[in-house]
Amino acid sequence: MTFFTRKRLLEIVAVVAVALLLLFAVDYYVSGLNTVPDEEETVYEPVPRYEFGIAVDSLIIIKDEVKSGDNLSSILLKYKIGQQAVEKLVRKSEGIFDVRKIKTGNKYTVMCSNDSLRKAVYLIYEQSPTRYVVFETGDSLHIHTGEKEITVRIRAASGKITSSLWNAVIAAGASPNLAVELSEIYAWSIDFYAIQPGDNFTVFYEELVVDNEQIGMGNISSARFNHAGKDIYAFRYIQDGAVDYFDETGMSLRKAFLKAPLKFSRISSRFSNSRMHPVLRIRRPHHGVDYAAPKGTPVHSVGSGTVTDVKYAGGAGRMVKIKHNATYSTAYLHLSGYGPGIKTGARVSQGQVIGYVGSTGLSTGPHLDFRFYKNGTPVDPLKVESPPALPVKKELLVDFNQLRLKLTRQHDSLNMPAKRTVMPI
Repeated sequence: MTFFTRKRLLEIVAVVAVALLLLFAVDYYVSGLNTVPDEEETVYEPVPRYEFGIAVDSLIIIKDEVKSGDNLSSILLKYKIGQQAVEKLVRKSEGIFDVRKIKTGNKYTVMCSNDSLRKAVYLIYEQSPTRYVVFETGDSLHIHTGEKEITVRIRAASGKITSSLWNAVIAAGASPNLAVELSEIYAWSIDFYAIQPGDNFTVFYEELVVDNEQIGMGNISSARFNHAGKDIYAFRYIQDGAVDYFDETGMSLRKAFLKAPLKFSRISSRFSNSRMHPVLRIRRPHHGVDYAAPKGTPVHSVGSGTVTDVKYAGGAGRMVKIKHNATYSTAYLHLSGYGPGIKTGARVSQGQVIGYVGSTGLSTGPHLDFRFYKNGTPVDPLKVESPPALPVKKELLVDFNQLRLKLTRQHDSLNMPAKRTVMPI
């Protein structure tokens, strides 16, 4: 092979080597661009589980309720806590919780060590749906109290009267307490002994929930009661730190007098200038309204005032008279007894219990004869008109009207299932 041929061959080899080197470099670069870096491995830490403010992941949880005859000692002895430790806990509980008040039927939780002994480390006794007492029974003996978080949900209910407000509320699937609250809000505006089939209501109220269980109801935020074809609204509003319920014009629903001195009863006899007396069997004036109710039913003063008479008054039986102001006074007859502190000269507040339904005097059965006087002259209690309490202040009307519009739209949009969850206001 000549020198020229060898040189040419070396040049060709060199070119090929350079080309291969460039191809390798380009491939390496491109592969580097397309390579997805390894993702970091995510490590998930377990979220600790708490009950009553105690981390319970490493404990055995036993839930039970207090049986008849149970006490702190009998419960803890079952979980290997000796009598000496129990006695120390009793001493430590002084001023915090009276262990003698552990009640049959109340719930308790025992948290035990997760080993062969399964010895109690904590005992939690639930005083109520919200309050509880923690007895630490481990290495150190300690007692403290706590409260569960209350969740407030806004609920809606609607119903139609067929027999009574109480039955309509129950039929709507709402708490029976709702009937009581509604009757108190509308006590000045609606005579619930005169409500008629076809009257209807819608109401938005707070439902109190603990551990996903309903424990009661809070405030009514708004209500609409259609009585005799007329809508009567009630909007909860706070002014000057005081809560009141107002109608759509900003006037308070509270008036000087309650519509009736009893709750959930019925009228058995009305105001009349000539009524056949059920005992004497003669016609004579009956200047009052009779409310039939079981003996012992509480009787409430329809307004604030001063007691002017507490006595047994012959045919009227046990009687209480109250002077409310210079114009109005009321009387409550045939009582079986008097309310706490009711005596001549005592001051009473609106709604205060002043006596109990009875059948004393000339009476054929338990009832209240309620009488109303204006300037000393008897008037029909069912026709008394009284002025409202203070309305929403002028400077607060813009704020009140914004709230009223929002709540009114909610009532307008509420279709009739009887009960449904709505968004919080």
